[in-house]
Amino acid sequence: MATSPSASQGQANPSSVLSLRVQSIKESPTLAITAKAGKYKTEGRDIIGLAAGEPDFDTPQHIKNAAKAAIDAGFTKYTPVSGIPGLKKAVVAKFKNENGFDYALNEVIVGVGGKQTIFNLCLAVLNKGDEVIVPAPYWVSYADIALVAEAVPVIVECGIEQGFKLTPQQLEAAITPKTKLFMINSPSNPTGAVYTLEELKALGEVLLKHPHVLVATDDMYEHVNLSGSKFCNILNATPALKDRCIVLNGVSKAYSMTGWRIGYAAGPAYIIKAMEILQSQSTSNATSISQVAAQAALEGPQECIVPMVTAFRERHKYVVDRFNSMPGLSCLMAGGAFYAFPDARGAIDRLFTAGKISAATDMALAEYLLEEFDVAVVPGSAFGAEGYFRISFATSMDNLRNALDRIERALK
Repeated sequence: MATSPSASQGQANPSSVLSLRVQSIKESPTLAITAKAGKYKTEGRDIIGLAAGEPDFDTPQHIKNAAKAAIDAGFTKYTPVSGIPGLKKAVVAKFKNENGFDYALNEVIVGVGGKQTIFNLCLAVLNKGDEVIVPAPYWVSYADIALVAEAVPVIVECGIEQGFKLTPQQLEAAITPKTKLFMINSPSNPTGAVYTLEELKALGEVLLKHPHVLVATDDMYEHVNLSGSKFCNILNATPALKDRCIVLNGVSKAYSMTGWRIGYAAGPAYIIKAMEILQSQSTSNATSISQVAAQAALEGPQECIVPMVTAFRERHKYVVDRFNSMPGLSCLMAGGAFYAFPDARGAIDRLFTAGKISAATDMALAEYLLEEFDVAVVPGSAFGAEGYFRISFATSMDNLRNALDRIERALK
């Protein structure tokens, strides 16, 4: 009797089937923890999720109205890969009016969320063995995206003692002849740290000495401004970097449009064109309806951002004050974004010594908080910073009070 290949040869070894590329990276920890918390919630547990990084506000009505009108008008076909002309013009105008940058339409691309623009950038400029400088704590995907591009992430630790900011001396020491790209994210996910203009100028002076290094500035949290200080990025500080700087942004955070999946980037035309070619072979255009909505967001009244940021500032102060009153935690005030990133090394040591957690790690602490106290946080090691954890305060004050009460009980 004939036998099937699976019966005669046995089960395939997954490691021999899956690519080395996919085996070199891990699932996004924030999404994994959010999924686990969601599963527990459906099972009836009273989970408070502080892991996901998205505003708890609805998309403003005028943006939704623009999307509905586009649907009714039949704007449901393919668009140009790099974005509809109206949205690209709105992006050019945004950069000019808000940031003082002059870009042509062929220097702008619209992608399926900010993550895709970063992905396309890395695939467009990185070769095997190239080095990418990533200050830590860093957004979870930077290092893994570099790995997918077969590059080498060079992680530079920037702890709480230095305000989670890279120093010029650290940047200089990290640059080698193999360095191809430097990633900077301000305001930062996960820490909320914001570089001053003077700090950016100092980093820019280092980069000017190394013309082989490209610069990517991720400004996704530009409008989630907790301090009230004027936003600036490294291109504002060092305009001479423009011919090798890519500015990355999107509508997800400022306009509470995470699910609409629209990011955009601006930079040298030849790099943007390479990103467009990649996108033409992957997703093609971003969703037509979402592009119309994003155009309405950029061109419409910006007052819709104010209530959200006002609420974030109130929550931010509450969260930081509470964390700093808890045993074993230390938390800095952030300049932007909607995260708190407390140093929990003291608390972890105390809980491990007391036998409350199985290991002296932030992962063990996160599991303890979720399994025993029904609070979902993201361990700092996911961001390249062992001993910390991140919470999002983009949730109601009631949720924050209840969650922090539980964390306080857990730490006692």
